[in-house]
Amino acid sequence: MIRFKGITEENFDDIIKMKRPDDEKFVAPNAVSLAQAWLYRDNGDVFPFAVYNDDTIVGFMLLEEEAEDSTLILWRIMFPPEHENKGYGTAAVKLLIKYAKESGRYQRLTLICSPENIVARHIYDKLGFLPTGQIRYGDVEMELIL
Repeated sequence: MIRFKGITEENFDDIIKMKRPDDEKFVAPNAVSLAQAWLYRDNGDVFPFAVYNDDTIVGFMLLEEEAEDSTLILWRIMFPPEHENKGYGTAAVKLLIKYAKESGRYQRLTLICSPENIVARHIYDKLGFLPTGQIRYGDVEMELIL
């Protein structure tokens, strides 16, 4: 079962060691994401999580909250090659949607997706995300109205 857990001393090294192939540019390294979470820590609106399948770490997620807009942003999501094509990404995004809806704090969930990342785009489309018409950093912004 997929679940999220905050970054701790126990899972920090596993998250840092988690890598994508060097030739894939869809997501920043987890060390960069953790550094950004630390950088914005005083704002209290950026949250890194380890994604677990039962007791095994299978991925990483970085969220940002824009409380004034009632928006939760899926800033980064990453699964290393050994955990791809097992349904973990879809399950993690479904769990995130469930959390966002049940919290009652958000009206929408947004993300950006590289037009070249066909697999991720398929998952987001299947889960009901729609393009907003905005392009950010060369990526397509998508949203799910909750």
